[in-house]
Amino acid sequence: MVVFRIERRSGLPAYLQIVQQVEQALRMGVLAEGDKLPTAAQVAATTKVNPNTTLKAYRELERSGLVEVRQGSGTFIIRSLATPQTAPESPLRARLGEWVREAREQGLTARDVSTLFDTVLGENYPVSEPPPRTVALPPD
Repeated sequence: MVVFRIERRSGLPAYLQIVQQVEQALRMGVLAEGDKLPTAAQVAATTKVNPNTTLKAYRELERSGLVEVRQGSGTFIIRSLATPQTAPESPLRARLGEWVREAREQGLTARDVSTLFDTVLGENYPVSEPPPRTVALPPD
């Protein structure tokens, strides 16, 4: 089950943070077709957001064709965003993990790594295709 983290100081509405975290989990293979998302009450209990915020996020995910709300049963994943390159066992992901571990060993904070990654990403992808930010970083 996915556990949502809401960064209140991010400037991004909580419902969009939930949407982005579900999308990230789908890309990384943490969530797959058929998986059930936590109920709005469960999300409210763990994140202290209003249940309607979660329902708004789930409606957005439903409009995107990623989830299906089944009355009385819950909200289920109906489409994956994972690719072979993002799977846990992919060589590319393994190399990125090694790089992140090396950055940490050299004293970079999570924010330093995020900034460095965003900078290099921006240098290699057109501005017209900004990647969505989906990671809630822990405080330094």
